[in-house]
Amino acid sequence: MNITFLGHASLLIETNGKRIIVDPFITANPLAAEKISLQNLKVDYFLITHAHQDHVLDVSAIHELNPDAIIISNFEIVTYFANYGINGHGMNHGGSWFFDFGKITMVNAWHSSSFADGTYGGNPAGYVLESEEKSIYIAGDTGLTMDMKIIPLFTKLDLAILPIGDNFTMGIDSAVVASDYVDCQNVMGYHFDTFELIKIDHEKAKKTFKKAGKDFILPEIGEKITL
Repeated sequence: MNITFLGHASLLIETNGKRIIVDPFITANPLAAEKISLQNLKVDYFLITHAHQDHVLDVSAIHELNPDAIIISNFEIVTYFANYGINGHGMNHGGSWFFDFGKITMVNAWHSSSFADGTYGGNPAGYVLESEEKSIYIAGDTGLTMDMKIIPLFTKLDLAILPIGDNFTMGIDSAVVASDYVDCQNVMGYHFDTFELIKIDHEKAKKTFKKAGKDFILPEIGEKITL
């Protein structure tokens, strides 16, 4: 399994011969716009955690370049994009589905969710992705929640991808606790530095996770991680 960090909370996951883009927000992200080209993104699926603009902005543009790509998200988000001719697979919290790349389980996230035009975006979510290669947890935008303790009851994670920017989501200290809750040694941080309010001290983040005995990845935009 390969995971490429596209900036903010955007990821490109390659597993079992399929390419899944998570929460594409690239063209309006000044940190990513010059490094990541939408034209070079080949996508089979979108995996969307919630409807905020910094998580769905580039869905339509990427879909125009990948017209067969399917959205996986909650019912409200899938319905919203269906009005623009984009096919989707709607889910809800606690549900799982087997796709051709592996199993997706939608799990709780503690946040809010609405589109830029004010349309209700359903409840925010995180996802557990289990393929023949690896199992990962994509937390989405969330605060620390006891619901995270449910995840290791059903699967052993190889990587937890957690927001660390604080203010709108968990910060670094809460993310360390979250990694304990999901019983995962390997952590990748995301949702940081994009805006002034979520800028972090990189060295502090690394030292905090190291002190907790965690293997921590703080990726550069465009960096590919192989599990």
